[in-house]
Amino acid sequence: MNLDTLKDLLKQANEFNNSGNYKEAEKLSSSVLAELEHAIDSGEDQTLTERKTLRCSALNTLATTNYRRGDYQTALSLAHTSLDIAEEYELNQCKAKAWHIYGLVYKELGSYDKALEYYGKALAAHEELGEKSGAATVTGNIGNVFRKLGSYDKALEYYDKALAAHEDLGEKSGAAMVTGNIGIVFRKLGSYDKALEYYDKALAAHEELGEKSSVASVTGNIGAVYHFLGSYDKALEYFTKALAVHEELRSKSAAANVTGNIGIVYKSLGFFDKALEYYVKALAVHEELGEKSIAASVMGNIGFVYLNLGSYDKALEYYTKALAIHKENGVKSEVAVTTGYIGELYAEKKNDGYDAPKAEEFLLKSLAISTDTGERHHLFTVHKSLADLYENECRLADAYVHYKKYIEIRDELNLEETKKQDSIREQQKVIELAKAKADAKHQATEQLLHNVLPPSIANKMLDGTKLIAEKLPSVSVLFADIVNFTKLSQRITPEELVEGLDRIFSAFDVLAERHGLEKIKTIGDAYMVVSGAPIQREDHAESMANFALEMVEAMKEFRSISTGEEIQLRIGIHSGEVVAGVIGKKKFAYDLWGDAVNTASRMESHGEAGKIHVSEEFLKKLLMVKGEMVKEETDDFSSFTSNQLPFTIIPRGEMEIKGKGMMKTYFIERNNYDE
Repeated sequence: MNLDTLKDLLKQANEFNNSGNYKEAEKLSSSVLAELEHAIDSGEDQTLTERKTLRCSALNTLATTNYRRGDYQTALSLAHTSLDIAEEYELNQCKAKAWHIYGLVYKELGSYDKALEYYGKALAAHEELGEKSGAATVTGNIGNVFRKLGSYDKALEYYDKALAAHEDLGEKSGAAMVTGNIGIVFRKLGSYDKALEYYDKALAAHEELGEKSSVASVTGNIGAVYHFLGSYDKALEYFTKALAVHEELRSKSAAANVTGNIGIVYKSLGFFDKALEYYVKALAVHEELGEKSIAASVMGNIGFVYLNLGSYDKALEYYTKALAIHKENGVKSEVAVTTGYIGELYAEKKNDGYDAPKAEEFLLKSLAISTDTGERHHLFTVHKSLADLYENECRLADAYVHYKKYIEIRDELNLEETKKQDSIREQQKVIELAKAKADAKHQATEQLLHNVLPPSIANKMLDGTKLIAEKLPSVSVLFADIVNFTKLSQRITPEELVEGLDRIFSAFDVLAERHGLEKIKTIGDAYMVVSGAPIQREDHAESMANFALEMVEAMKEFRSISTGEEIQLRIGIHSGEVVAGVIGKKKFAYDLWGDAVNTASRMESHGEAGKIHVSEEFLKKLLMVKGEMVKEETDDFSSFTSNQLPFTIIPRGEMEIKGKGMMKTYFIERNNYDE
């Protein structure tokens, strides 16, 4: 197989990973690796760097498959091999991906410091490479670590950054993943209505994209919300759906997580033997996979079951194990919960080891941590436990304080539940209203596209064309830049700056429309326009020259607010071949790429204030009238003026142009005599 075929196979493998079809992902990525080994052994004509890059990518894909299945050691081994190759051949993109996989695995293993270390490396690499998509994904995963550590404000900070980046890039899958994770934070904080709101958005997106694994994960998270709300039948319904999919996909870790959640529901129902059965199954898998943090949470749940079964020694044994792991991992939220459980154990009068001072010590520690993390659902529980303890100890004033706090938080949570139910009833109304507005939105979209894109391009998009890209053999590209803009901007207010640029660029827009040109974009104080795209025209150079001359004339109307001096432009023009197309998913932009664009930019940067600096290629196009040259190409165009064209051409001679070498360039000016 050639490299292009192998790249296509690997692309399919990544798609299978995203959709949860790990069997096919493993099969395809393994076949790519086998083919690459064969190519190396047989010495087929493929460049070494290309082969090594593809091999690294295939190893990372296979590592991702194993990570998602819960085979963490295999995932680390594959990522390590990929990293070795990437470092040897300086394949920075592959290094970033391998570091990211390290971060994913260490997060699952509860090694949060290591996870943050490798995520940090991956993020720095993606940002250095300008890979916004990769940086957004890693940013979201850093948020996951802070969520695990109970630093919910920090988690939301990273999630917000990641979500904005994914949405700007039009990445529905990444945005859906982060949206679901934001839902988890709100669930942890006891804001169940907001949690469901985010889960519903995430679930709809994952279902639309056919991402089975993610659908199962969000389904399980919705089950967790229903559990907290006391809708145990609904919780079991959602957990059972999620478990079936995870088992089908052979996602051992995810399946174990849902198994443990089913145990939690049975615990809440008072079916402790049934709960213990599911907890023991889940714990065995988490320990087998080396998932210390999740295993510790299950240990805490087992301790709670033993507490309710009256096996106080067993309960303390599991609580103590769980607390040690949570402290080691620095998971504040879990430390708070488990510390509270131990306090409740010592406060249980049926326990031969009843110890009121120890109970108070542990419960107050739990209260302090939960207050810090803002987990109201646990605060509610701890205040109730302290109120009961103080009542048993005849400390009625203390009991009253905590009982009052317990009632306050309980009422807040109940009020939010009422609001959630109201929100659900309103949801149907919103859907009906959205349907009624669908036609109006389509019309608004059509108008918006015509405002930001050339009409011919906008019409193609409205007709359903997904990819718009074309090669144009001959166009003229102009860049204009305001001279000494930085100094000018420092002397005026931001409002004056924006208002001034708006007036200048609006004047240019009018001129561009008059000459049939297409404005491409403005970048700061720079203005870019093309002649001959998207609709090709033979006179693109002449129309661009006339436009440039009128730009210079128009600038005489603008003066610096601070000094009264005339504001001048530096203008550069070049003609040549470009690729033109539309980029973006939500924010569309018609743009140009190619050497002609770069050369036009160089003409501007090497130009002079108030002058139009052009390349020899542009000049030749300008002097071509009806298929004939106004002046022979062999001439040097020295101070040339033609009655057929209202320009004076002034040779600048040969000069060194950055990135281009020696080039002949020229200035063009308007004729000084009346036509």
